[in-house]
Amino acid sequence: MEGLAPVVQAPMAGGVATPELVAAVCRAGGTGFLAGGYLTADALAGRIAAVRQRVDSPFGVNLFVPGERAGDEAVGAYRAALAPEAARFGVTLRTDDLYERDDWEAKLRLLVAAPVPIVSFTFGLPAAEDLASLREAGSTLVATVTSVPEAVAAAEAGVDLLCVQGPEAGGHRATFRVADTPGEAPLAELLPAVVRAVRKPVVAAGGLRDGRDVAAVLRAGAVAGQLGTAFLLTDEAGTSATHRAALTAERFGETVVTRAFSGRPARGLRNAFTDAHGAAAPSAYPQVHHLTAPLRAAAARAGEPEAVSLWAGTGYRSARPGPAEAVTRALLGESGASGG
Repeated sequence: MEGLAPVVQAPMAGGVATPELVAAVCRAGGTGFLAGGYLTADALAGRIAAVRQRVDSPFGVNLFVPGERAGDEAVGAYRAALAPEAARFGVTLRTDDLYERDDWEAKLRLLVAAPVPIVSFTFGLPAAEDLASLREAGSTLVATVTSVPEAVAAAEAGVDLLCVQGPEAGGHRATFRVADTPGEAPLAELLPAVVRAVRKPVVAAGGLRDGRDVAAVLRAGAVAGQLGTAFLLTDEAGTSATHRAALTAERFGETVVTRAFSGRPARGLRNAFTDAHGAAAPSAYPQVHHLTAPLRAAAARAGEPEAVSLWAGTGYRSARPGPAEAVTRALLGESGASGG
């Protein structure tokens, strides 16, 4: 599809997908994505402006779709379970209402008034009128899906592309509902199943380590491969020093899917926090995300990786350090594709 390169940099929320990273990927011939999750509309506007100051190539913005309110009754019990962790790091856990909509309405107004080339969605589908407004503003619309039923629903909603996320992906699984248990069919099975089920171009995501993996998903019917973990160690990524060190440390030898940090299933490096709290964490997003935020921040400041959300896909050992432009060009070259 015009404007979308065969190598797409995933929209990693939490500060990893900096404007510098997005711009570097775009300069090298890939498609970069800003993460709108956890930002105010004003902060997102500033990051969009920063990308536009650096490149005039097509880029994308990802939004978290607000989900149903659920799990409030279990948050109090989880707060109590985390009390020893809070005491250890000297932080106070919030007791106010932790549910919010991530400044959703203001971000939609921003992207309608000042359109970007591509807008993608995670955690569900916007209302039909919101999709129509963004489409009329001129943006290409992408829905992230984790199953064939989600793909069919997204296609029927009229988005332009589907981002098919396999279970190997790092960070949050993009299930439409908070309490859903994400499927375990690998990307190699999920991708062709979605291609058969819908008549929409698809981007493949989840565990892609290098350009050879991108080439494989292109042969399987995708128009692009999306990679996030592959960029975590690049110079321009906003990955914290604690996270960077953990990705190459021998002590962290596997990834797990856990609700411990956010209340939604997400894949990251297995650590003491996931072991201690994964089973007790409720299906309550974004409440658990906000509850654990001060713990995670304090642990990061202390350089303590055992209590930080170390998001990473299954291919994390293949993450490459260095300039993001060089990493992107290598991915494109290995894939046998050229940038869009």
